[in-house]
This record gives sequence, C-alpha cells and structure tokens, in this order.
Amino acid sequence: MSSHRIPVRAALAAAPLAAALLAAPALAQEGNEAGARRPRQVVPMDSARAALLYVSNRPEDHPQADFEAQLRTKARTDSIFAARSAGVMQYRKTTYKSPVDGMDIPAYVFAPLRPRGDRQHAALVWVHGGVHGNWDQNYLPFIKEAVAKGYVVVAPEYRGSTGYGAAHYNAIDYGGKEVDDVLGAYDFAKTIAAVDPARVGVMGWSHGGFITAHLLFRGQTPFVSGAAIVPVTNLLFRLSFKGPSYQRSFATQAGLRGLPFERRAEYVKRSPYYHVDSLQKPILVHVATNDEDVNFEEARPLVDALVARKPQLAETKIYVNPTPGPTSVGHTFSRRVNRQTLERDDSPEQIDSWNRVWAFFDRTLKPSSTAARD
Repeated sequence: MSSHRIPVRAALAAAPLAAALLAAPALAQEGNEAGARRPRQVVPMDSARAALLYVSNRPEDHPQADFEAQLRTKARTDSIFAARSAGVMQYRKTTYKSPVDGMDIPAYVFAPLRPRGDRQHAALVWVHGGVHGNWDQNYLPFIKEAVAKGYVVVAPEYRGSTGYGAAHYNAIDYGGKEVDDVLGAYDFAKTIAAVDPARVGVMGWSHGGFITAHLLFRGQTPFVSGAAIVPVTNLLFRLSFKGPSYQRSFATQAGLRGLPFERRAEYVKRSPYYHVDSLQKPILVHVATNDEDVNFEEARPLVDALVARKPQLAETKIYVNPTPGPTSVGHTFSRRVNRQTLERDDSPEQIDSWNRVWAFFDRTLKPSSTAARD
C-alpha cells in the first residue's frame, strides 16, 4: 500500500486555517448566544433594482383603478344579466349588511322562474375571484345550469370588488373581513322564502375558492358543503412566488400593512392551507398542473394535506395539463365560455370538472328534493 506524506512546511502553513475553521462554529454559536449581530454589509445600491423591489406598507399607496370605467362596466354587466335572465330565471340585485361591520354588500340573486314553494330549494353562495374582481356575464352559462337544477344562487360582491367606486374597492381585506362579508350571504339567503336554510352550499374559483375554503376551515360553519376550484391556498408562499408587483396589492391593505416576513401570524391566519385540520364539512377541490395563476407548486400541498388528513371529507382531483381557458392557461380550464354567445365552450376537462361539481352538490345538498329531510 502506497502512502502520501504531507511536507512539514505545508502542514505548518495549513494549521492556522484548520484551527480557524474548527473554531468558527463555536465562535458563531457563542456570538449568537450572546445576542450579537453582525453589522450590515455596506454594498453599492442599485437604485433601479431597489425601485423594482420596493413594496410600500401604506394603505394610501394601494394600486388604484379607473373607477368611472368600472362603474360603466358594471352597469353593462347588470343589463346583460337582466336581459339574459328574462324568461329563463328570476334575477334581481340587492344589498345586505356585512355581519362584521355593517358595510353594504351588493349581491346578485338568481332563482327558478316558478319556485316549488317556501323552503323547498337548496341554495349556493357563489363567490367570484380576482384580487379586485367582480361577477360578470361570463358566469351566465353556469348560473343557468345551477338554477335549472333547482338552486337559488346568491352571488355577493364582497369588499374590494370592482364596479362600486373607490370606497368599496379600497376596503379590500383579503382573507379578512371579506370572508365575513360572504358569510353574511348565508344569513341573507335565509331571508329568501324559497331557500331551505339546511341546504346551503358555497363555491368559487381562485380567490372565490380561497374564501370557500376559509368558510369551511373555520370549524363551525352554516354551510353544508363547498367546492373550491383552483383555489388560492397559501399567502406566505404565494407572495414570495409572485414577487413585488403582486405583493403591492397586499402589503398596502389596511388589514395587513406589510409583507409576510413582517406580519407572519396574520398571513398564516389568512391562508387556508394552515387550517385544514378544522374542516368538518365535505369539500371538493380541483386543481390544474398548468395553472399559471395558482401555480401547481402552491396548489399541490393543499390537495396533499386534504388527502392525508381529511380523506373522509375531501374529494380532490388534479387535472394534468387540461385544455387552457381564456386566461392563465389551466387556471380557467373550467371557465371556458364563448364571449359572444355566452354559452359554454366545452373541453373534456371542463365537462368532467362540472360533472363532478354537480354530482358533489347533488349528494350533499339534494337540489331536487323538496325538503332537507328528503
């Protein structure tokens, strides 16, 4: 066996370095235990990069919009709903009070033309998506399907929704008071004579799925079941994944005033992923691997958590590269609508997802029944 000798001079030269390396962890530990903090390294500041990365925590810096244009768009949407509902279903627009602070929450109500009688219909509280979004005419084909199956649909325009002016827009409270706004839709639904309060579900896509999950993950909830399609799940992950341009719509909200590293507990509280263990009612969740809004890296952990910890209550499906929808590729895979005719533009995955959604609610809400005990 051959041997290799290290020259004495080289060994002596290496000794101080080796000693320093061996001592470094102990010194670092000693420094940490003493609460010592290294001084911040001074580096040249790239002003362009600093401007790109800067995220304010002041509500007055929240991104604004053309509110007059939004009002006009909403008026046009309402006229389309009214015209397309005529002879097909009952339609009206109303408001109710949020249970959290009494704020006026606009809401759409769609119902069968000839109700079966008092307390004879199941209901769906249907929640729109978008950081700042609203109900628009592209929901129509799906609303008509729900009403044809016997559901009364209540669609709240919770705080932060567009089309109601600056005050409503700037009241946005993502994962906070908006959830209570939607919860208030249940109490409102109970005032509708045709609605059976024991058969009310909740559903939504994206941000709407996020609110749906929150309402079901609260433990005690008046909703019988819910469907969360491509839902936002984890704001801690999401804001880091999306970056500053997205973060600015969150850190500037009055209820947040900062980023996750500044308000960790608040962002955990507002992220459904961390509250899976509180689920007590059935939930259906569909996600897509080619979703470019709620990316699969965000969506998959929620599915895994439900499958692992709530298998008796959760029905989940991962759609692998479904036919893209109108925006964000797979994010809208089940919202394919012909913009001219306002009819479904079906793909195999859209058909499958909706068949599963309606089957899920058929089991849990029994829309064709005339009373909850049936």
